[in-house]
This record gives sequence, C-alpha cells and structure tokens, in this order.
Amino acid sequence: MNHKLSPMDLGSEFSHHDPTVARINNGSFGSCPSSVIQAQQRYQLRFLGQPDDFYFNHLKPSILQSRQAIKTLINASHVDEISIVDNATTAIAIVLQHLMWRFFESKFNPGDTAVMFQYAYGAFKKSVEAYFTRAGGHVIEVKMPFPLTSNDEIIGAFKKALELGKSDNRKVRLAVIDHITSMPSVVIPVKELVKMCRDEGVDCIFVDAAHAVGSIEVDVQEIGADFYTSNLNKWLFCPPSIAFLHCRNIPQVPNLHHPMVSHEYGNGIAMESSWIGTRDYSAQLVVPKALEFINRFEGGLDGIRKWNHQRVTEMAEMLVRVWGTNLGTPLDMCSSMAMVGLPACLGIMSDSDALKLRTRLRDCFKVEVPIYYRQPNDGEVDPVRGYARISHHIYNTVDDYYRLRDAICNLVSSGFTCEVFSRLKEVNRSTVNKFRGVGEDRGGRWAAEIRDPHRKKLRGVGKVKNGVRVQSEVKNGALNNAALTSFDGFECVDVDGVGDAL
Repeated sequence: MNHKLSPMDLGSEFSHHDPTVARINNGSFGSCPSSVIQAQQRYQLRFLGQPDDFYFNHLKPSILQSRQAIKTLINASHVDEISIVDNATTAIAIVLQHLMWRFFESKFNPGDTAVMFQYAYGAFKKSVEAYFTRAGGHVIEVKMPFPLTSNDEIIGAFKKALELGKSDNRKVRLAVIDHITSMPSVVIPVKELVKMCRDEGVDCIFVDAAHAVGSIEVDVQEIGADFYTSNLNKWLFCPPSIAFLHCRNIPQVPNLHHPMVSHEYGNGIAMESSWIGTRDYSAQLVVPKALEFINRFEGGLDGIRKWNHQRVTEMAEMLVRVWGTNLGTPLDMCSSMAMVGLPACLGIMSDSDALKLRTRLRDCFKVEVPIYYRQPNDGEVDPVRGYARISHHIYNTVDDYYRLRDAICNLVSSGFTCEVFSRLKEVNRSTVNKFRGVGEDRGGRWAAEIRDPHRKKLRGVGKVKNGVRVQSEVKNGALNNAALTSFDGFECVDVDGVGDAL
C-alpha cells in the first residue's frame, strides 16, 4: 500500500505496540497511532492546566468539530443528527430507554417484540433484556446459519424472524441489525434488511455497526435506518472510548435522553451526550487528528479499507490451505476481519475450549486472536467447530499470520487437544522434586517437567530410579493409556484428574 509515511515512520506510529506479540485482533480494541495519542494528551494537559477555561471556551467547540467530521464521514444530512457517546452499548441504551417508557406509558403492549440476531453482541443482548424485556417486550432471535454461503441465507432467516415477531397480533417494535457481526464476523446485507423492516412496518430500526466505520463503506442516508452507531476506536484510529449515535430526523428523537442525566438534560440528545459530568473527554476531540493521519495514505480511508480487506482475505486463504479447513463466509462477506476454520483434531467442543486455545496461543506463542466455537446442529457431522477471527490493519505484517499458522501446526503435531489440556495443571514448582524430564510431587501425584526444547512427548508417567525415568501406564484409561504429551509453556504439568502412576 502506498502512503506518505516511510516504513520507519509507520513503525514509530505504532511503536507502543508490544513487538513480541502477533497482534491480529484489531477488531476487539482497535489501534491508535502515536500522533493521535499525542494530540489526545495535549487536550488532557490543557484541561488539567486550566479546567475552567477549557470547559467554558474549548470543550463544546472541539466536540462540535468532531461531530462535523463524523457527519461528513458517514454522509449524514445534518450535524444535529450526530451525538458522540462512549461506545455502541451506550448508544443502544439511549434508544432502549425510550422504548422502555413506551411500554410504561401503555403505547406498546406486553408481548410486543424485538428482532435481533442470535449473534448480536453480548452487551446488546443484555441491554435489550434490561430495558425491553423487563418492560414487557419479547425477543425473537434470527437463527442465522454459520458457516455461510450467501446473503440469501441471512435474508431468509431474518424474514422468518419478522414473521414470527408479528404472529398472534403482536407488533415488532424494534429491529436490531448488525452491520458486521462481532463473533462470528460476517458483513450483513444491512440495506436489504432495513428495507424489509420498513415494508413490514417495524417501528424502530437500530443498526449496530460497532465494527463498520473504517472497515467498510458507510452511508447512513443510503442505509436508511432510524438509528446507526459505530465505534471509532476500532478501525478509525481513535483512542478509546468514542462512538457516535446517528439519529435520523424522526419524531422520536426529541424524546431521547442520555442514561447519565446531567445539566444538559432536555437540550437534545447531542447536547446531553456532550456533557455527562466531569470526566476525560479527550478521546472525543481527536477525530479530526485521526482523519489527518488517515489522509497520509493513498486513497485515504477508502484505500485503507480496500488494503485491509485484500490482505485479510489473502491471509485467510493461506491459513485454510495450510490447515486443510474452510472459511466461514465467502470473501465478499468479509470486512477487515475473516473467520478461518481450525483443524478439527484440536478438539474445540465448547466455548470453554475456545477460550483455552486462545489463552494458550497468547501465553505460549504470543499470538493474540479470538477463537469462536460453532455449536453444531442436530445430526450435523461437520468436524470443523472452531474458527479463528483474524483482523488486518495497516500495522500488521505477513509474519503475524505465519506465527499463527505455525503455532496451530505446532499444537497439532505435538498432539495438543483441548480435552487433554483441561486435565493438565501447572504445578507449583516449590512442591516438586525436579528431575530432568519427570518429577514427583510431595502429595503423591506425578508430574512432568518440561525441559525439552523440541517438545518431545513424555510417554506416560513414572518414577525416577537411579536418575532414569521408569515407563508406566495411566490408571483408569483416562487417556486410553496414551502418551501424556509435554506441552511447551508449562514448567511442570500435573496429572490430577488423570490418575496416579501404577
């Protein structure tokens, strides 16, 4: 990708990243270049140096500049449609609070429905439960299949959910539509779904686009939702935490209020959001600086988006080719993130297993990547149940993805499975009489001390006699009397839960 930054300049912009980590999880927390961080720190020091002057003379004009920049970025009709909030979860709380009062005022009926994807972000699901369900509403989840082959599968599943939401003379009061689902990551045909909601008479259409701005093209007028929110710290190089809520010019907007009530209450949601009490507002003030950084790249934001999509899909195809697996979606349903199937022999059989593998990759291989467990349907025989969600941003290099590739290949060749790993615990080294290869703890349990740089297997568990390990089986056949593998990264591995040596 062409840009006005030399490789050294680009490296210095992200020199605060841990150089030992293959960071291919930009989607979770984003990344902020040093030049934007420095601009944020200048705002912080100005406030701390003379807070009264900053509050009365600089804060609101600076927030307005950021709102104007966002308005242009997403093609909103007017700056008054833009409110800056902490994150997308705050944005939906603003809308849900209004809908909750509609139930309390008997303008909605008990049992009226909200439709949202089963893959909706967890905090959004909890927010709908806290505001909508507790007020008397009912939630219909869109059962979107995964892996996916086309948008038609999404559109068909959404249509079924809307029909169910309207059954028994109920009304669909709210549709929450992801622009890009978080986990698994899928670009949703949001324009088609918004139109479907309009045709079906849905009262309120809310688009959760936490991952969208900076990752895919966003035109809120073209999308046509009532409310649209996106985080700016994920893909637009802003520091956390900053997001926006776009409110289409509809009658409900004057009745929206920020959940944190402060002195601006009643002055409109944009003004209410601009001051919620004494706090650090600096992240909300550096949007123009982030856009200045983006414009140092050829093609600006559009060029960055295209580059990230091209690179993440290339890396995804490389990984599935090496691992012999599959992608979770067609390439045109990927953004700057892609879902890559993991080898079935890793034995990812639950969300807990997915977390174990993610932790393993972080702690032992310095690779940061989210792992997704896909619950199989009844009777399904597809062996691929685990997927890695890889991200690509401008600071990533091909070596980051090679490290993930090699880490998974290493685990496969060493016999790692999530089931066996769950049986292995790190032994406190102070309680182990160490030998080269094997140790016996004082409680009578047996442990293997990892010292082999080539990660060779310690076959079974056994005593040490005259300094030589004695081979033995494992009780109960808990591991089918198979070899107990020594896994790189543990000084000592306990066999608690497997059985004492015979």
